[in-house]
Amino acid sequence: TAQKWTNTCSMTNTKTFSKTFSPALNEIIAEAVPTTTPALQLVVRWRGEPIVDQVAGWLDPETKTRPVRRDTQFDMASVTKLFATTAFMHFCEAGLLNLYQPVAEILPEFSGKRPIRPYENPLQSNDFVTVSDQTGEIDAGKITFYDLLTHQSGLPAWRPLFRQADREEARRMALQTFFSYPTGTRIVYSDIGLILLGMAMERLTGERLDQTIHKEIVLPLGLQRTRYYRLPQRKVVVNVAPTELCKWRQRRVAAEVHDENAARLGGVSGHAGLFSTARDVARFGQMFLDNGAPILQPETITLMRQVHAQSDEVRRGIGFALWSPDPEASSNPFSPATFGHTGFTGTSLWIDPQRQLVVALLTNDVYHGRTDRGIGPLRVKIHRAIVEALG
Repeated sequence: TAQKWTNTCSMTNTKTFSKTFSPALNEIIAEAVPTTTPALQLVVRWRGEPIVDQVAGWLDPETKTRPVRRDTQFDMASVTKLFATTAFMHFCEAGLLNLYQPVAEILPEFSGKRPIRPYENPLQSNDFVTVSDQTGEIDAGKITFYDLLTHQSGLPAWRPLFRQADREEARRMALQTFFSYPTGTRIVYSDIGLILLGMAMERLTGERLDQTIHKEIVLPLGLQRTRYYRLPQRKVVVNVAPTELCKWRQRRVAAEVHDENAARLGGVSGHAGLFSTARDVARFGQMFLDNGAPILQPETITLMRQVHAQSDEVRRGIGFALWSPDPEASSNPFSPATFGHTGFTGTSLWIDPQRQLVVALLTNDVYHGRTDRGIGPLRVKIHRAIVEALG
């Protein structure tokens, strides 16, 4: 079983091995492209080595031209949050920041008492999401980075920053936002929290977040195709998987961040904006199995993967989503020690320390729109096939 695959891998190149790894996996990928997603990359690392490296689909599915390559970049969406969190924890190790310090110590604009209110529904205009029936005010000055990274700060999940006139107005809206529930009373996954985290690192370093990510993560790990695309983009980049036909921008988005709020923030944010390949993302994931080398210390990795917040089947570490007992969750086929993240565009990274396994699955299934999507079941099918093949 697993040892057999290792021996096969050592005798053949990765391309050949990935095709013989699991017939069931190959069938799943063949069925998924182009019905679920027009483009796909999958890299699986096991015991420190790549054992699957597959690509499928087209960048132009209508004409079946421009086939996906291994160096094709995908919009990572919220998987960006893991890179931002890693940079933040690196700064904590250096003594430049503290996980438990108030955000207001770095961003003094994020202070003062603010009301608890429903927030705008990101998927349905003219609708609002009520998280808590409690009233009163929250003191923003008491919110810590720990609160942001465990998604229990009280901040709303989302605000329409993209409706602001420019980048500065969007940043101001994030800094001045109201709250949606009392801090620490529940888990609400919040883009706003990671936007503030990225802004804090920019304030600390005096440089744009994309420069920090490049310097602190991309270069040390030798990632070849991981970067932000700042807006406005003046150069046409063709080897990037396109995403949605955007109603706001009135065009299909390509080589430009899909997330509207990240776009209004200039394409660079802590919650979204990175583009990468499955090879690079898997290499990033491998760092967490290599005790954090060369970026983080082993004790930091241990802290990040621990359960810091839990509500029913939702479990959060520091920046990470943790394994879920929900059989429909993409992490479920792996061991209970698993940690990782998903991205709205159809991307995901999961790390299973018990199996010494890293799985980077990148798709652009949002190409077909935001409703009736099949990325959830596809992730589970692919992950189950990988686990079954390893035995």
